[in-house]
Amino acid sequence: MEIKETESSEKVGMIKLLRTKAVRRGLYAGTGLLIFQQFVGINTVMYYSPTIVQLAGFASNRTALLLSLITSGLNAFGSILSIYFIDKTGRKKLALISLFGVVFSLAMLTVAFRESEMHSPMVSSIETSQFNNTCPDYNAAVNPGKWSCMTCLKASPSCGFCAADDKLNPFHPSSSYQHHEFACQLLPGACLISNDVTKKLCGSDHRAWYTRGCPSKYGWAALIGLALYIIFFSPGMGTVPWVVNSEIYPLRYRGVCGGIASTAVWISNLIVSESFLSLTEAIGTAWTFMLFGIVAIVAIFFVIVYVPETKGVPMEEVEKMLEQRSLQFKFWQKRYSGSEKQ
Repeated sequence: MEIKETESSEKVGMIKLLRTKAVRRGLYAGTGLLIFQQFVGINTVMYYSPTIVQLAGFASNRTALLLSLITSGLNAFGSILSIYFIDKTGRKKLALISLFGVVFSLAMLTVAFRESEMHSPMVSSIETSQFNNTCPDYNAAVNPGKWSCMTCLKASPSCGFCAADDKLNPFHPSSSYQHHEFACQLLPGACLISNDVTKKLCGSDHRAWYTRGCPSKYGWAALIGLALYIIFFSPGMGTVPWVVNSEIYPLRYRGVCGGIASTAVWISNLIVSESFLSLTEAIGTAWTFMLFGIVAIVAIFFVIVYVPETKGVPMEEVEKMLEQRSLQFKFWQKRYSGSEKQ
Protein backbone atom coordinates (compact mmCIF):
# COMPACT_ATOMS: atom_id res chain seq x y z
CA MET A 1 0.00 0.00 0.00
CA GLU A 2 2.86 2.36 0.84
CA ILE A 3 4.59 1.60 -2.49
CA LYS A 4 1.37 2.38 -4.39
CA GLU A 5 0.92 5.61 -2.49
CA THR A 6 4.52 6.61 -3.19
CA GLU A 7 4.16 5.90 -6.91
CA SER A 8 1.09 8.09 -7.15
CA SER A 9 2.56 10.92 -5.07
CA GLU A 10 3.64 12.77 -8.23
CA LYS A 11 -0.01 13.42 -9.03
CA VAL A 12 -0.59 15.35 -5.81
CA GLY A 13 -1.48 19.00 -6.42
CA MET A 14 -3.17 21.75 -4.44
CA ILE A 15 -6.36 21.65 -6.54
CA LYS A 16 -6.67 17.88 -6.19
CA LEU A 17 -5.84 18.13 -2.51
CA LEU A 18 -8.64 20.62 -1.85
CA ARG A 19 -11.12 18.63 -3.97
CA THR A 20 -10.53 15.45 -1.97
CA LYS A 21 -13.07 15.46 0.85
CA ALA A 22 -11.04 13.45 3.36
CA VAL A 23 -7.89 15.51 2.83
CA ARG A 24 -9.78 18.81 2.91
CA ARG A 25 -11.51 17.92 6.18
CA GLY A 26 -8.25 16.72 7.65
CA LEU A 27 -6.56 19.96 6.62
CA TYR A 28 -9.32 22.01 8.24
CA ALA A 29 -8.93 20.09 11.50
CA GLY A 30 -5.12 19.92 11.59
CA THR A 31 -4.37 23.45 10.42
CA GLY A 32 -7.21 24.92 12.47
CA LEU A 33 -5.91 23.32 15.65
CA LEU A 34 -2.44 24.77 15.10
CA ILE A 35 -3.83 28.24 14.32
CA PHE A 36 -5.95 28.24 17.48
CA GLN A 37 -2.94 26.97 19.43
CA GLN A 38 -1.22 30.27 18.62
CA PHE A 39 -4.21 32.62 18.82
CA VAL A 40 -5.07 31.66 22.41
CA GLY A 41 -1.83 33.48 23.20
CA ILE A 42 0.65 30.80 24.27
CA ASN A 43 3.74 32.24 22.65
CA THR A 44 3.02 35.77 23.84
CA VAL A 45 3.06 34.31 27.36
CA MET A 46 6.32 32.48 26.67
CA TYR A 47 8.04 35.33 24.79
CA TYR A 48 6.83 38.19 26.97
CA SER A 49 6.44 36.55 30.38
CA PRO A 50 8.95 38.97 32.04
CA THR A 51 6.96 41.90 30.61
CA ILE A 52 3.66 40.36 31.75
CA VAL A 53 5.09 39.91 35.25
CA GLN A 54 6.09 43.60 35.25
CA LEU A 55 2.63 44.58 34.01
CA ALA A 56 1.26 42.64 37.00
CA GLY A 57 3.06 45.08 39.31
CA PHE A 58 6.53 43.59 39.91
CA ALA A 59 8.99 46.39 39.19
CA SER A 60 12.32 44.57 39.52
CA ASN A 61 13.74 43.22 36.26
CA ARG A 62 15.47 40.42 38.15
CA THR A 63 12.25 39.40 39.94
CA ALA A 64 10.31 39.49 36.67
CA LEU A 65 12.90 37.30 34.94
CA LEU A 66 13.03 34.78 37.80
CA LEU A 67 9.23 34.52 37.99
CA SER A 68 9.03 34.12 34.21
CA LEU A 69 11.33 31.08 34.43
CA ILE A 70 8.54 29.36 36.38
CA THR A 71 6.32 29.47 33.28
CA SER A 72 9.00 27.65 31.27
CA GLY A 73 9.29 24.99 33.98
CA LEU A 74 5.50 24.53 34.13
CA ASN A 75 5.39 24.25 30.33
CA ALA A 76 7.98 21.47 30.41
CA PHE A 77 6.12 19.73 33.27
CA GLY A 78 2.81 19.92 31.39
CA SER A 79 4.37 18.49 28.24
CA ILE A 80 5.65 15.51 30.26
CA LEU A 81 2.13 14.98 31.65
CA SER A 82 0.74 14.87 28.12
CA ILE A 83 2.84 11.77 27.39
CA TYR A 84 0.68 9.92 29.93
CA PHE A 85 -2.70 11.49 29.14
CA ILE A 86 -2.60 11.72 25.31
CA ASP A 87 -3.46 8.04 24.77
CA LYS A 88 -5.29 7.44 28.02
CA THR A 89 -7.71 10.35 27.66
CA GLY A 90 -7.87 10.79 23.88
CA ARG A 91 -6.83 13.70 21.68
CA LYS A 92 -10.18 15.47 21.36
CA LYS A 93 -11.21 15.18 25.00
CA LEU A 94 -7.77 16.32 26.19
CA ALA A 95 -7.89 19.34 23.85
CA LEU A 96 -11.34 20.33 25.17
CA ILE A 97 -10.34 19.96 28.83
CA SER A 98 -7.27 22.05 28.05
CA LEU A 99 -9.30 24.79 26.34
CA PHE A 100 -11.86 25.00 29.17
CA GLY A 101 -8.95 25.46 31.59
CA VAL A 102 -7.37 28.08 29.33
CA VAL A 103 -10.67 30.05 29.22
CA PHE A 104 -10.86 29.99 33.03
CA SER A 105 -7.20 31.09 33.38
CA LEU A 106 -7.58 33.92 30.86
CA ALA A 107 -10.74 35.10 32.65
CA MET A 108 -8.74 35.17 35.89
CA LEU A 109 -5.95 37.15 34.20
CA THR A 110 -8.48 39.60 32.72
CA VAL A 111 -10.05 40.26 36.14
CA ALA A 112 -6.67 40.56 37.89
CA PHE A 113 -5.26 43.05 35.37
CA ARG A 114 -8.53 45.02 35.22
CA GLU A 115 -8.59 45.36 39.01
CA SER A 116 -4.93 46.47 38.92
CA GLU A 117 -5.75 49.15 36.35
CA MET A 118 -8.80 50.42 38.28
CA HIS A 119 -7.04 50.52 41.65
CA SER A 120 -3.60 51.79 40.69
CA PRO A 121 -2.09 54.31 43.17
CA MET A 122 -2.71 58.03 42.62
CA VAL A 123 -0.09 60.56 41.58
CA SER A 124 0.68 63.05 44.36
CA SER A 125 1.75 66.59 43.47
CA ILE A 126 3.64 66.75 46.77
CA GLU A 127 5.54 63.52 46.04
CA THR A 128 6.23 64.66 42.48
CA SER A 129 7.51 68.08 43.60
CA GLN A 130 10.27 66.38 45.62
CA PHE A 131 11.97 65.63 42.29
CA ASN A 132 13.17 68.16 39.72
CA ASN A 133 12.29 66.07 36.66
CA THR A 134 8.49 65.93 36.61
CA CYS A 135 6.88 64.35 33.53
CA PRO A 136 5.96 67.20 31.08
CA ASP A 137 2.56 65.61 30.39
CA TYR A 138 1.71 65.76 34.09
CA ASN A 139 2.68 69.45 34.29
CA ALA A 140 0.55 70.21 31.23
CA ALA A 141 -2.48 68.23 32.48
CA VAL A 142 -5.73 70.17 33.03
CA ASN A 143 -6.63 68.16 36.14
CA PRO A 144 -3.49 66.45 37.47
CA GLY A 145 -5.23 65.73 40.77
CA LYS A 146 -7.12 62.88 39.09
CA TRP A 147 -4.00 61.27 37.68
CA SER A 148 -3.15 57.73 38.75
CA CYS A 149 -0.09 55.61 38.06
CA MET A 150 -1.86 54.09 35.04
CA THR A 151 -2.71 57.57 33.68
CA CYS A 152 0.93 58.57 34.07
CA LEU A 153 2.30 55.54 32.21
CA LYS A 154 -0.28 55.78 29.39
CA ALA A 155 0.24 59.53 28.94
CA SER A 156 3.61 59.10 27.25
CA PRO A 157 6.43 56.53 26.90
CA SER A 158 8.67 59.19 28.47
CA CYS A 159 6.76 59.03 31.78
CA GLY A 160 7.44 56.70 34.69
CA PHE A 161 6.00 56.20 38.16
CA CYS A 162 8.05 56.35 41.35
CA ALA A 163 6.11 54.47 44.01
CA ALA A 164 5.85 55.53 47.63
CA ASP A 165 8.46 54.30 50.09
CA ASP A 166 7.63 50.72 51.18
CA LYS A 167 8.30 51.66 54.80
CA LEU A 168 5.39 54.12 54.64
CA ASN A 169 3.09 51.62 52.98
CA PRO A 170 0.18 50.58 55.25
CA PHE A 171 0.57 47.00 54.01
CA HIS A 172 4.21 46.82 55.04
CA PRO A 173 4.72 44.78 58.27
CA SER A 174 6.87 47.50 59.86
CA SER A 175 4.54 50.35 58.99
CA SER A 176 2.94 52.53 61.65
CA TYR A 177 0.69 54.17 59.08
CA GLN A 178 -2.78 53.21 60.32
CA HIS A 179 -5.17 55.69 58.68
CA HIS A 180 -8.42 54.01 57.63
CA GLU A 181 -8.65 55.72 54.20
CA PHE A 182 -5.46 53.94 53.09
CA ALA A 183 -6.55 50.51 54.32
CA CYS A 184 -7.71 49.39 50.89
CA GLN A 185 -5.41 51.35 48.57
CA LEU A 186 -1.74 51.92 47.85
CA LEU A 187 -0.01 55.18 48.75
CA PRO A 188 0.37 57.93 46.10
CA GLY A 189 3.63 58.27 44.18
CA ALA A 190 5.33 60.60 41.69
CA CYS A 191 4.98 60.92 37.90
CA LEU A 192 8.44 61.64 36.52
CA ILE A 193 10.47 61.65 33.32
CA SER A 194 11.54 58.11 32.47
CA ASN A 195 15.32 57.89 32.20
CA ASP A 196 18.25 56.26 33.97
CA VAL A 197 18.90 59.31 36.18
CA THR A 198 15.32 59.34 37.48
CA LYS A 199 15.36 55.59 38.00
CA LYS A 200 18.52 55.92 40.09
CA LEU A 201 17.07 58.80 42.14
CA CYS A 202 13.90 56.87 42.79
CA GLY A 203 15.82 53.74 43.83
CA SER A 204 18.17 55.68 46.11
CA ASP A 205 15.13 56.82 48.09
CA HIS A 206 14.08 53.17 48.68
CA ARG A 207 11.26 53.44 46.16
CA ALA A 208 10.26 51.14 43.29
CA TRP A 209 10.41 52.48 39.71
CA TYR A 210 7.64 51.46 37.27
CA THR A 211 7.53 51.99 33.50
CA ARG A 212 5.32 49.06 32.36
CA GLY A 213 2.87 48.21 35.11
CA CYS A 214 1.80 49.80 38.39
CA PRO A 215 2.05 48.71 42.04
CA SER A 216 -0.82 46.33 42.67
CA LYS A 217 -2.35 44.14 45.36
CA TYR A 218 -3.59 41.83 42.59
CA GLY A 219 -0.17 40.96 41.17
CA TRP A 220 -0.10 37.51 42.79
CA ALA A 221 -3.57 36.75 41.38
CA ALA A 222 -2.19 37.52 37.91
CA LEU A 223 0.79 35.22 38.53
CA ILE A 224 -1.51 32.39 39.66
CA GLY A 225 -3.63 32.92 36.54
CA LEU A 226 -0.49 32.81 34.41
CA ALA A 227 0.64 29.56 36.05
CA LEU A 228 -2.81 27.97 35.63
CA TYR A 229 -2.82 29.02 31.98
CA ILE A 230 0.44 27.14 31.34
CA ILE A 231 -0.66 24.11 33.41
CA PHE A 232 -3.91 23.78 31.44
CA PHE A 233 -2.44 24.61 28.04
CA SER A 234 0.70 22.51 27.78
CA PRO A 235 -0.70 18.97 28.35
CA GLY A 236 -3.58 19.56 25.90
CA MET A 237 -3.35 22.31 23.29
CA GLY A 238 0.42 22.30 23.57
CA THR A 239 0.65 18.68 22.35
CA VAL A 240 -2.64 17.58 20.77
CA PRO A 241 -2.42 19.71 17.56
CA TRP A 242 0.94 18.16 16.66
CA VAL A 243 -0.23 14.62 17.41
CA VAL A 244 -3.43 15.06 15.38
CA ASN A 245 -1.45 16.49 12.45
CA SER A 246 0.76 13.40 12.44
CA GLU A 247 -2.28 11.09 12.25
CA ILE A 248 -5.02 12.77 10.30
CA TYR A 249 -3.65 13.04 6.75
CA PRO A 250 -3.63 10.19 4.18
CA LEU A 251 -0.11 8.98 3.49
CA ARG A 252 0.47 10.50 0.06
CA TYR A 253 -0.85 13.92 1.17
CA ARG A 254 0.98 13.95 4.48
CA GLY A 255 4.03 15.90 3.35
CA VAL A 256 2.07 18.66 1.60
CA CYS A 257 -0.53 18.97 4.36
CA GLY A 258 2.15 18.94 7.05
CA GLY A 259 3.93 21.76 5.23
CA ILE A 260 0.73 23.81 4.97
CA ALA A 261 -0.01 23.30 8.67
CA SER A 262 3.55 24.23 9.66
CA THR A 263 3.40 27.41 7.54
CA ALA A 264 0.06 28.35 9.13
CA VAL A 265 1.38 27.93 12.67
CA TRP A 266 4.40 30.18 12.11
CA ILE A 267 2.37 32.87 10.33
CA SER A 268 -0.05 32.81 13.27
CA ASN A 269 2.89 32.96 15.66
CA LEU A 270 4.23 36.02 13.84
CA ILE A 271 0.87 37.84 13.92
CA VAL A 272 0.20 37.17 17.62
CA SER A 273 3.71 37.87 18.89
CA GLU A 274 4.08 41.08 16.86
CA SER A 275 0.68 42.45 17.91
CA PHE A 276 0.72 41.62 21.64
CA LEU A 277 2.59 44.67 22.98
CA SER A 278 0.73 46.99 20.61
CA LEU A 279 -2.58 45.58 21.85
CA THR A 280 -1.61 46.03 25.51
CA GLU A 281 -0.79 49.68 24.79
CA ALA A 282 -3.91 50.30 22.67
CA ILE A 283 -6.64 48.54 24.70
CA GLY A 284 -4.87 47.51 27.91
CA THR A 285 -3.50 44.22 29.22
CA ALA A 286 -6.85 43.09 30.67
CA TRP A 287 -8.77 43.41 27.39
CA THR A 288 -5.91 41.77 25.48
CA PHE A 289 -6.23 38.65 27.63
CA MET A 290 -10.00 38.84 27.24
CA LEU A 291 -9.54 38.69 23.45
CA PHE A 292 -7.43 35.56 23.86
CA GLY A 293 -10.20 34.12 26.04
CA ILE A 294 -12.83 34.78 23.34
CA VAL A 295 -10.60 33.02 20.80
CA ALA A 296 -10.30 30.05 23.20
CA ILE A 297 -14.13 29.83 23.43
CA VAL A 298 -14.35 29.80 19.62
CA ALA A 299 -11.64 27.09 19.62
CA ILE A 300 -13.82 24.89 21.88
CA PHE A 301 -16.64 24.92 19.32
CA PHE A 302 -14.13 24.35 16.51
CA VAL A 303 -12.75 21.23 18.20
CA ILE A 304 -16.25 19.86 18.85
CA VAL A 305 -17.38 20.40 15.25
CA TYR A 306 -14.28 19.80 13.10
CA VAL A 307 -11.78 17.64 14.98
CA PRO A 308 -12.30 13.85 14.96
CA GLU A 309 -10.99 11.53 17.66
CA THR A 310 -8.00 9.68 16.20
CA LYS A 311 -7.13 7.73 19.34
CA GLY A 312 -6.90 4.02 18.52
CA VAL A 313 -7.90 4.54 14.87
CA PRO A 314 -5.60 2.66 12.42
CA MET A 315 -3.98 4.81 9.74
CA GLU A 316 -5.94 3.18 6.93
CA GLU A 317 -9.22 3.95 8.74
CA VAL A 318 -8.57 7.68 9.19
CA GLU A 319 -9.37 8.52 5.55
CA LYS A 320 -12.64 6.55 5.66
CA MET A 321 -13.56 8.21 8.95
CA LEU A 322 -13.06 11.69 7.48
CA GLU A 323 -15.11 10.90 4.37
CA GLN A 324 -18.05 9.56 6.38
CA ARG A 325 -17.71 11.95 9.32
CA SER A 326 -20.72 13.75 10.77
CA LEU A 327 -20.96 16.06 13.78
CA GLN A 328 -20.47 14.35 17.12
CA PHE A 329 -21.31 16.57 20.08
CA LYS A 330 -20.90 13.67 22.56
CA PHE A 331 -17.14 13.89 22.12
CA TRP A 332 -16.43 11.60 25.10
CA GLN A 333 -17.96 8.61 23.29
CA LYS A 334 -15.64 6.64 21.01
CA ARG A 335 -16.73 6.71 17.39
CA TYR A 336 -17.49 3.41 15.71
CA SER A 337 -14.74 2.22 13.41
CA GLY A 338 -14.88 -0.39 10.71
CA SER A 339 -11.80 -2.04 12.18
CA GLU A 340 -13.79 -2.95 15.30
CA LYS A 341 -15.76 -5.59 13.40
CA GLN A 342 -12.77 -7.88 13.35
